[in-house]
Amino acid sequence: MKHRWWIVALLGGAITASGEVPDGDAILTAVDRNIGSDTKVSTARMVIEGRRGSRTVAFKSWIRGMEESSTEYLEPPRERGVKMLKLGDQLWAYYPSTDRTIKISGHMLRQSVMGSDLSYEDLMEDPLLSGLYEPVIESEEVVLDRLCWVLHLTAKRDDLAYDSRTMWVDKERFVILREHRFAKSGKLLKTTDVTEVVEIDGRWVGKTVEFKDALKSGSGTRFIIDTIDFDVEIPEFVFTKAILRK
Repeated sequence: MKHRWWIVALLGGAITASGEVPDGDAILTAVDRNIGSDTKVSTARMVIEGRRGSRTVAFKSWIRGMEESSTEYLEPPRERGVKMLKLGDQLWAYYPSTDRTIKISGHMLRQSVMGSDLSYEDLMEDPLLSGLYEPVIESEEVVLDRLCWVLHLTAKRDDLAYDSRTMWVDKERFVILREHRFAKSGKLLKTTDVTEVVEIDGRWVGKTVEFKDALKSGSGTRFIIDTIDFDVEIPEFVFTKAILRK
């Protein structure tokens, strides 16, 4: 882990020490190296602001690479035991109240998760952005009292959830502090704003993030990471369909 962090630090030093205009690809690679890992295990909460007040949904996630992830909901009681499993481009959800497993595909992937401002695609993705988008530096701005590069990302493929993104990247820590996500038409679909950043195992992580679906009314969803462990061993069965009913 420390070796990975030193790679990021060295890359950042090379970018900033030269005094030249940096390359967008190098910045995006540094972002990926800061947060990327072979595996991740995390516990998190979504605080969903609705018309009748707020409610909190807690869950635990296991992620391996970019293609495999498993999530189990812990709270509230009526959602406890709901599970989701992603294998490649396939996603399943298990609901203990009905003892049913449903495959989520197509347009369903863009539906809200538990009434939040996050879609299934948002919650389950863990991409290396440098492999999916072409970045261009647009400007520099200050976010959370941190000087940031403003990058505009254009999708390299037609099947991505967002055709383009604009992101504000901390120039020293290579953590994304703000992001706007757009459809092919250029319509704004979603915004994210990091309100708290913490250092975990030599990485900078957005601990608290405000998500807002631009197509929905409401105050948005606050996503809070309670714990996260990188590059840990995960049992193989966690990424099999058997885990859904276990």
